[in-house]
Amino acid sequence: MATHDTQKPRDVQLSDEEWRERLTPEQYEILRKQGTERAFTGQYWNVKEDGVYRCAACGAELFDSKTKFDSGTGWPSFSEPMVAENVELRPDRSLFMQRTEVVCRRCGGHLGHVFDDGPGPAGQRFCINSCALDLDTQKS
Repeated sequence: MATHDTQKPRDVQLSDEEWRERLTPEQYEILRKQGTERAFTGQYWNVKEDGVYRCAACGAELFDSKTKFDSGTGWPSFSEPMVAENVELRPDRSLFMQRTEVVCRRCGGHLGHVFDDGPGPAGQRFCINSCALDLDTQKS
């Protein structure tokens, strides 16, 4: 996965006003202002349909439903990204914690965080906000 590079321009660059027009208020708060939805409230936390989860802001392919698992946290959780190059990981020291933020590489949208308590060989849990995602059930 790519690390954050502030010198490289994003593939999708919009003004703050354009993002506000494109996204719902909740999506804007999460994707552009690093907010989070409340646990067990997002539309995808308990969905079991097959498909590809895309960035709700720009459509980039992020996660395959085959890597989704029930973490018990109330957010959609994935063991790995579908396309590693489509996500960036960067340090997040907000809220007096040390975490690793997950960001869409294409548009810079905040998706959630990754933790080292997941299943599989990598042991990662990508904890992602539902409203940062769109499930494409046509591509599975």
